[in-house]
Amino acid sequence: MSWDNSTQQPWGPAPEKPAGAASGLPAWARKRVLVPAAAGLFVAGAVAGSAGAGGSGTENVGSVTPAPLATVTVTASPKAVAEPPAPKGTIRPADDAGAKVSVPDFVGMGLQSAQDAAQAKGFYALTSHDSAGRDRMQLLDRNWKVCSQNVPAGTSVSSTTTLDFGAVKTEESCPAGDRKPPKTVGGRMPDLAGASVNTARDALDPGTSLTVKDAAEGRMVLLESNWKVCTQVPAAGAKLNGQPVEITAVKFEESCP
Repeated sequence: MSWDNSTQQPWGPAPEKPAGAASGLPAWARKRVLVPAAAGLFVAGAVAGSAGAGGSGTENVGSVTPAPLATVTVTASPKAVAEPPAPKGTIRPADDAGAKVSVPDFVGMGLQSAQDAAQAKGFYALTSHDSAGRDRMQLLDRNWKVCSQNVPAGTSVSSTTTLDFGAVKTEESCPAGDRKPPKTVGGRMPDLAGASVNTARDALDPGTSLTVKDAAEGRMVLLESNWKVCTQVPAAGAKLNGQPVEITAVKFEESCP
């Protein structure tokens, strides 16, 4: 057996390569193969090295073009929110709008309690005023009580009717009837005696020069709704032609000197 010194193989000299064969590439590398790719794509690979003459031994790999991705938009449907149940005995404004309702007797009730009871009957257009004629604001309703109501008790009216409550402070006595603020009529000086200073001011022309003095102790008159008129100049009934007006006053719990 002869040895080939170049290959160290016992079977003799290596066989000659076919003419034009790609150098250094085994036979399986010269076949066209299909390789499975991700997402169902296939890559076609062509490996150079065919038996044709002039083969360069360069590998040719086909390019891969990925399939376009489909965009799916999912819109969540909003869940319906159930409206909370109304308190027992409460009629919503939209319910039975305009239905006839018998008006309860609110006189003597606290203003807040009267408003709550009116709403329970379906009345939501509610207002109030100062029965003493002092034009005070009902800021804390629990501190006021009802003296009068614009719709008599027992009257059947639409639930959209406005209910107006005349009220005084809880520690005060209700007047026999709602006292009306003084007004200037026919250009004549109104009778301001007993009226609150703030309503006396409102009764005069806004341009009138008005001087207010304490009739008892020379104090400053700050919160005019807490003061009542004792004297006035000009007198009630006098013709008003722009002249200044002077009044004296004391606090409502005091007596005029």
